[in-house]
Amino acid sequence: MQLLALMNAVGYELLRRADWRELTKPHTFYTEATSTTGTWTTSSYTITGIPSTAGLSTSYQVQGVGIPNATYVTGVTSANSVTINYAPTEAQVGGQLTFQKVKYDLPSDYNSTVNRTHWDKSKRWEMLGPESAQQWEWLLSGYISTGPRVRWRLYGKYFQIWPGMNAGELLGFEYRSNAWVESAAGLPKTSFTVDTDTCIYPDRLIVLGTKLKYFEAKGFDTTALYRDYLMEFDTAVAQDVAAANLSFAPRPGTVLIGYDNIPDSGYGTDSQ
Repeated sequence: MQLLALMNAVGYELLRRADWRELTKPHTFYTEATSTTGTWTTSSYTITGIPSTAGLSTSYQVQGVGIPNATYVTGVTSANSVTINYAPTEAQVGGQLTFQKVKYDLPSDYNSTVNRTHWDKSKRWEMLGPESAQQWEWLLSGYISTGPRVRWRLYGKYFQIWPGMNAGELLGFEYRSNAWVESAAGLPKTSFTVDTDTCIYPDRLIVLGTKLKYFEAKGFDTTALYRDYLMEFDTAVAQDVAAANLSFAPRPGTVLIGYDNIPDSGYGTDSQ
């Protein structure tokens, strides 16, 4: 049992020490939204008369006449009513409502995100983020803060976007999984539990790490073992992914209009 605990401890530490190739995964999802009707007043935080609240949750924001910006569902109180965080400024009977999901669950094996991989795949634009708490409040409360690009942040256990989107938009990003163990059946796990489990790390690295922790627990000298472990770790990380080719004389790219994408003559004239 002690060796099992030590091996798991090594695995947990290695999980965060490097961006292991086998733990990088893609995650995509479709946005959710629904249009319906309801009744609300200026003296109540409840919207009633909704034909059905099935599927709604506190992950949704709501839009409608007299409903302030960044109004969120705080509770689904019945099959036909929800509560919201702001009181409407204008009453409506049978008014049009749009519920847009803005908080999406992270993958069940989520450990960390891979930077600059977040894309609105439907519009083929990179999403902007992660936004800080201050930037997010500016988006929700500022006069001019909403543009065509999707903003994102990690909020609690959710991937949160702004502004809300129509249903069926495809968003995605890459993330690092916490499932560094694999069962004999090929299923991902987060810890060793049985003898037939394997892991994504090189065998020698996990063996040296376990021996190092065992020596530390017993009070033995770890100088040579620690050196061997660090050398094996550096080698494993270096060989896990390919290295980028770096130029000694890089040339800046022409991002927008430049000599690579304009004609030699007649630029700006109508050829028709």
